[in-house]
Amino acid sequence: MEKKSLWKTITGSREASLVIVLVILCIFIASRNSTFLTLGSIEGLFKNYAVNFVLTCGMMLVLIIGGIDISIGSTLAFSGMTASLILRDFPETSVLVAFLISIAVGCVCGLIIGAIVAFGKVPPIICTLGAMSIYRGLAYLVAKNEWVSASEFSKAYKAFAQSRYLGFGLINNLVVIVIILLVIFYIVMKWTPIGRKVYAVGSNAEAALVSGIKVTKVKVACYTILGALAGLSGAMFTSLYASSQGNMGEGIEMDVIAACVVGGVSLNGGRGSVVGVFLGTLIISIIGKGLPMIGVSQFWQRAIKGLIILLAVIINVLVQRQMDKAALKRREI
Repeated sequence: MEKKSLWKTITGSREASLVIVLVILCIFIASRNSTFLTLGSIEGLFKNYAVNFVLTCGMMLVLIIGGIDISIGSTLAFSGMTASLILRDFPETSVLVAFLISIAVGCVCGLIIGAIVAFGKVPPIICTLGAMSIYRGLAYLVAKNEWVSASEFSKAYKAFAQSRYLGFGLINNLVVIVIILLVIFYIVMKWTPIGRKVYAVGSNAEAALVSGIKVTKVKVACYTILGALAGLSGAMFTSLYASSQGNMGEGIEMDVIAACVVGGVSLNGGRGSVVGVFLGTLIISIIGKGLPMIGVSQFWQRAIKGLIILLAVIINVLVQRQMDKAALKRREI
């Protein structure tokens, strides 16, 4: 049996290449700032970027089916603002009810987009571009161009993002939500018929339709799930920062899409994994947190982030080519 070289082993796994990028990045930042890899810093990273981890799970689904959604930042703002206004006007509202309201609003937003894309055959980029402006406008409209301050939130709601009771006193509540979602998505995408249907639709929608898969329903479901997760993110965001403004979440869709692409999700659909998306999000989050810690000017941060993303994508392309060659060789083609 032919032994694989270390390089072939690395390039034969997209996740392995991402781990190497991640390790190099961490070593570089830690060498410039010794506090970067402390327990408190790591916990702060996962807590502050929990919203990104949640959104990338949903974005992964949409990208795998060959779609895209650039309205998630606006959905986050609209759903988070709606829940915040209810908390302001009805102070007795529980944390759970506030989260459910935000999720419900996001779910409806995602359902509308999914229906337009799946049944109306409107290109996803055009549909979500319009939705981005509509939902952002609604966020300002329902709040009457005002914002909800920390003093107008209940103590329980503000404390949720800082507490650890969901993690039995060990792990922050927001991080627990991320862990639960990652486990659920990993199981569903890897071992269930639902996951296989999502990959089938993204790989070849016509073939999936012929095989009996209800393609339109799968597409609507994926956009609805992403909308629901954007709603969940809206509640997490407002709890974390103890305020709610119409412009919150602006530009977050770019980081989320970048994290998915870095994680190996194909923009053409049909490819992507939960592990890869997790690693991609972690890399983008570390860049966002680490560069300011080593004194990089904000004017350079975007350029450096773009360069690292580009390098990661190039590595992923090379890895994918290696994997395709290996697959063809096994089939003796």
